[in-house]
Amino acid sequence: MCAALVHRGPDDSGEWFSDGGAQPLAFGFRRLSVLDPVGGAQPMLEAQSGNAVVFNGEIYNHLELRRELAALGATFQSDHSDTEVLLHAYAQWGEDMVTRLNGMFAFALYDQTRDQIFLARDRFAKKPLYLCAQGGTLVFASELTSLAQHPAVVGTLDPQSLMQFFAYGYVPAPATLYQGVQKLRGGETAVFDVGSGAMRVQTFWRYEFRDTAVPGGGPKAWAADVLDLLRNAVSRRIEADVPLGFFLSGGVDSASVVALARDVLGDGVPLDTFTIGFQESSYDESAQAAQIAAHFGTRHHEQILDLDGSLGLVDEILGAVDEPVADPSILPTYLLSKFAKNSVTVALSGDGGDEMFAGYDTFGVLKLAKAYNGMVPSLLHGVIRGAANLLPRSSSNLSFDFKLRRALRGLSHDLSAWHPVWLAPAEVSEISELFGTDVGVKDLYGAAIDLWQGSQRQDVHDRALEFYANFYLPGSVLAKVDRASMLNSLEVRSPFLDRDLADYCLSLPYDAKHRDGQQKWILAQAMDGIVPAAVLTRKKKGFGIPVADWLRKWPVPDRGRTTDMGMDFEFLAKKWQDHAQGSADHRGTLFAWVCLDRWMENRGKI
Repeated sequence: MCAALVHRGPDDSGEWFSDGGAQPLAFGFRRLSVLDPVGGAQPMLEAQSGNAVVFNGEIYNHLELRRELAALGATFQSDHSDTEVLLHAYAQWGEDMVTRLNGMFAFALYDQTRDQIFLARDRFAKKPLYLCAQGGTLVFASELTSLAQHPAVVGTLDPQSLMQFFAYGYVPAPATLYQGVQKLRGGETAVFDVGSGAMRVQTFWRYEFRDTAVPGGGPKAWAADVLDLLRNAVSRRIEADVPLGFFLSGGVDSASVVALARDVLGDGVPLDTFTIGFQESSYDESAQAAQIAAHFGTRHHEQILDLDGSLGLVDEILGAVDEPVADPSILPTYLLSKFAKNSVTVALSGDGGDEMFAGYDTFGVLKLAKAYNGMVPSLLHGVIRGAANLLPRSSSNLSFDFKLRRALRGLSHDLSAWHPVWLAPAEVSEISELFGTDVGVKDLYGAAIDLWQGSQRQDVHDRALEFYANFYLPGSVLAKVDRASMLNSLEVRSPFLDRDLADYCLSLPYDAKHRDGQQKWILAQAMDGIVPAAVLTRKKKGFGIPVADWLRKWPVPDRGRTTDMGMDFEFLAKKWQDHAQGSADHRGTLFAWVCLDRWMENRGKI
């Protein structure tokens, strides 16, 4: 039996580590790495007491765990290694050790005594981990394209996953674009028995509301708790031996992170903030970000982009992404990461604030949407959709006509499918026609529907939060940021996804998060007097590009690659033509097509 982790270094040479036993057990790695103290991307493998671990990520509470383990008798060879903490934690607590970790991580640990490999992925799936268990062989890696180089991985595209890519804009875990290859979900572990080749997967945590007691003290006490927890989360993440900075937009999330970093570090420590601005006003927040930077006295770095001038980077960026994400904001995220990497090695971001505190616009209309579904018959709904499609089409960021058409699309289905359909690049009927098969809502969104229907909460807002945290956040938001940043060797940390803060947010009632029409109400209360008042009430703007306009300037994707994926080229080419002429807005479907086309082209080069 053999368990292998593929490694292809810069010179394509392999690095292999043997356990020295009778069984040929091999470890290697590519991009399963953390940023080492000097800033280079280095694979981290440590061994202790016959066990070995390969690890990607950061354990933010490793010092507390180190002290606890030392008190229990553990002897450490290093002074600060969080990788070594994993080995001692496993020796002390076994598989339950993951419940004690506060961080972002993907790791594989070989247990020599049990002759098994223990793999784990962090709660919100910030760090990638792909697995293929075939014929007694386990192949695992942090890159799908790297994993596919192993002979045990056939590399056959999965038609269901391709359809789900158009349904979600990403392939939700545990599926991947390859048959026989899976992703661990956030909060999951896997144990592979080397002797038998058997593997079991277990969940150690998931974002879900339970019938737990609401914290006492009311809103003032809750705001104080949120402030303390977020301050602690920021404090943990600014511990770094490399240059560190902050992504800064005009919104409350990134402003809160900068504010609390300033509070923790004091006025005498310089803070570097980074903003990408756009010449197109509906996409630009650079002026607001500059005001926040001035308020907190940061060394502010700003780059104003001509989005049309950046068009030529699309092929470079999308072609390099390991697993495609059909979120156009991956392009400015890549450019922001590249800009920040010129000065720093680690950056803190505001990712996760929308999921923890109900920051998306959809939360503000859920009650209205539910009432609409109860009062408007399907025939009248069809008429309303038709009228909405006649509205003038705007290419502005999150324009009214775009949001209205997306909302009405979602309202064409049962409430359990509202959110994934609202966010979908393509409609269910379009996906059926594209792949020449009769596919339904349950076929595409079954897991999201099951999550909604299995929730312990009846309130649509709490159920929506569960969807965003379990699907959209790991599958789109975090995947996009990790891929865009790691392409630039930049590590991005997210204080809002801290273990303790997330657990506390799950205990708060919904009306603490969205009250009197204000999104993130309790966060605004927590940051009152710390962040400028204008920032606390500013509407979410998003981080986008005018992809609808850009698509009119791109060449049509390759026919051969399209048909190789089982898709109807003529169907897509007609949509491209209609979009280019301005008679329809197919930005979601067409951008997803472009992403897959560039990924397929790059796949053929490896």
